[in-house]
Parts: sequence; structure tokens; C-alpha cells
Amino acid sequence: MTSVNTDKLSSARFAQATDAFVEVFTASVDFDQRMAQQDIQGSIAHATMLGACGIVTEYECDVIVSGLLKISEEIEKGEFVWSVKQEDVHMNIEARLTDIIGVAGKKLHTGRSRNDQVATDIRLYLRAEIEQIAAGINRLQIAILNLAEQNADTIMPGFTHLQVAQPITFGHHLMAWFEMLSRDQDRLQDCTKRINIMPLGAAALAGTSYPIDRNLTANLLGFSGPSANSLDSVSDRDFAIEFTSAASLIMMHLSRFSEELILWSSAQFDFIDMPDAFCTGSSIMPQKKNPDVPELVRGKSGRVTGHLISLLMLMKSQPLAYNKDNQEDKEPLFDTVDTLINCLRAYADMVPHISAKKENMYNSAKRGFATATDLADYLVRKGMAFRDAHEIVGQAVRLGLDTGRDLSELSLVELQRFSVLIVEDVFGCLTLEGSVAARKHIGGTAPDTVRNAISSARQRLLA
Repeated sequence: MTSVNTDKLSSARFAQATDAFVEVFTASVDFDQRMAQQDIQGSIAHATMLGACGIVTEYECDVIVSGLLKISEEIEKGEFVWSVKQEDVHMNIEARLTDIIGVAGKKLHTGRSRNDQVATDIRLYLRAEIEQIAAGINRLQIAILNLAEQNADTIMPGFTHLQVAQPITFGHHLMAWFEMLSRDQDRLQDCTKRINIMPLGAAALAGTSYPIDRNLTANLLGFSGPSANSLDSVSDRDFAIEFTSAASLIMMHLSRFSEELILWSSAQFDFIDMPDAFCTGSSIMPQKKNPDVPELVRGKSGRVTGHLISLLMLMKSQPLAYNKDNQEDKEPLFDTVDTLINCLRAYADMVPHISAKKENMYNSAKRGFATATDLADYLVRKGMAFRDAHEIVGQAVRLGLDTGRDLSELSLVELQRFSVLIVEDVFGCLTLEGSVAARKHIGGTAPDTVRNAISSARQRLLA
């Protein structure tokens, strides 16, 4: 076995040095160093608590905190030297602290373990990243509201089964995106309640015999309180899984947005113009304008969903308490955060520059008998049972198909062949404008209703 000399803080138990490959294979410092500032934040709070409880002296507390602040500055300036020999972010910082302040640095780990330390760091990290993600969602929602307001009167076809169903407004369609993101925002905030519980003080798995004050540490770190069970505190990552689940839903919604933008920007639909800055050309076909950003976001949704499955599989067979398996929680979690933040930024930057091709949308809505349901509703208001009205309108649609005309283009005489209840006022129901204007209830597509929904949405964002 090839071995190397080691100066690990935890190496005294072993008769042999760690195998060189195993040392690299088991190390996590290359990726968990991104939690360095959270680790220092947690350590400062822990040291402050130890000092307040008389577990370390006031002087020792002061030099520990001073040393940690110096390390924080070194990391910020890129001067900190990371070592694989120290395995992870926690041991690297502790080793450097001991180098700076001497024996007092060795007292920092009193009353805690890397198990509760890393669980705390991840929660601190996620709490901060969720704030950034929430801000990204908010920025995208504002962009959607602005575009919806510009298009509250823009008529387009609404689809089911990707078939023309009923006329709606583009603003109404965009507000559906807004509502999806609002639920995503709610899930993130709800998830934060369970993230914001402090594991520190659970130690390795059973708590500690030192007279620590976990409430004090929780207050110093801004947690809502300490965790209730030491075994659970160090072993579960359900809070990270819940976050990744929420992230997967956000990405699923962005993927659906992407699919529509991709379709709408195609020559077959030609509903919107995508900003050039968010598209690319073809290496061989000079006419192409490819919607690369929506396509890439659509693809990245699978990446984040994969991370969710990865974390679920990571935890599903682990006995209590901590296991080395949990080192594998960080890379999928970090990549989920990075992917989500970048996708939200791309969308928030892109949406304000999307323009609707209003005439094309309108003409498309005129095809496919989009006002057929309006004719059925007209007959119901005249006293006919809906199922009978449904059958009569189907006959009228058949005539339109046979003659190549929309319902609004059929004559009154032709329509009266199907029912004597149809009179001159029917044409007000068969126009696209009449159809969307009639749907003026809460949640409907009428332009004034859409404007009210936008105004209400803006108030919700300010609340």
C-alpha cells in the first residue's frame, strides 16, 4: 500500500498513514470549501457560546474569534491555502486557526463534531442561497407582469392538446406563468422554515456532556431554534431534499415556459420575436435563429430533477446516525443552486425583450373555430340544455369545415338552420373580441380582468 505522511488533526488513532489515493478519494475540500464563510460564521457563534458558558475563557474566545475573522479575510482575498490532507473545509479552517493562535485553536471543537458542524453549515448556506433564488424569481415575475401589461388586449389562441381551443389574451397566458412562480416562491419560503433549525450542539450523534447553551448559539446564527433530537440532527438531509424538490418544480415550470417560447418562435407559429442576444445561428444554415436559452433551460430541468433523485437515493438506506455517504449530498445540492440561479437570471434578462407578433396571434386565433364554446354558451343562455347546444354547434362547425369558413363567417340564415334560437345578436359572441371580453370573472381572460390581476399581483409582490 502506498502511503503518505499526514498531519491530520484526527490521525493519532491510526498506525498507518492514509493511502494517497484514498486521501484524495475521500476528501471533499475541493467542493465544500464554498461553505467556508458559513463554517466560520458557525464557528464564531459556537466559540461565543463556549465563552458565555465558561467552557473556554473570555481571552480564548476573543483570540478564537479574531483568528476566524483573519481566516475569513484570507479566504475572501484568495490567500487561503486549501489542503486535501485536511479532508474538508472544517478541518482546513481549524488547522489554520491553530497555526495562527496556537493551542486556543484546538479548543474550538469542544462540544461539537464535524457531523453537527456540516449539517449547520449546509443549512446556513441554503438559507442564504434561497434569499438569492427568491430575488431571482421576484425579478422574473416583474418582467412577466410588465410584458403581460403590454399585452392585456393581445388576442391569441388558447390551446388544449396543442389544438386551438378558445381565444385568450397573451397577457392572460403570461399571468399563468406568474401564478406558477408565485407557488414556487411560497414553497421556497415554506421550505426555509424547516431549513432554519440549528443542529449545532448535537455533536456526533448523542449531544455533548459540556454545559452548552444551544438557544444562545441558535440566536447568534439567526435560527428559529435548536433541533429537538441529536440523532436526527446529524443524520437526515430531508431539508436539502425538500429544497431540491422545490427547485425541481421551479425548473419544471421554466421548462414549460421554454417549450412555449420555442414553439411560439418557430416559423410554424410565429407568435413572438425572441431577442437576438439570447439566440444563436446555425453553423451551416444561415437563415436560422435558434432559441438556445429556452432550449438549454429546458434541458437543465432534467439535470436538477436528477439531483433530486440522487439525494433521495443517497438517503433511502442509511441507518442512523451520520454516514460518510452524506458527503455526496453537497455536489448535487450546489449544482442545483447554481443551475437554478443561472436559469432564473437568463429568463429575467430575456423576458423583457420578447415581443409579440400580434397580427399573427390574432389570425391564428381565428382558425380552429375558437369561439365554438361561445356559440354553445349563447344557446344555453337562450334556454337550451348544454348537451343539446354542444351537438348543434358541432353541426355548425362541420358546415364551417366543409365550406372553409369560421363560425363568425357563416350567415345568420345558415346558423338558423341549426336552431331557431339563433338571432342577429349571435355575432357579438362569435368575434374573438366578444369572446375574451365575456370572460370577465376573477381568473378570466377579459382584458380588464387581466389588468386587475396584474395590479393585484404587483401588490402581492410588495407585501
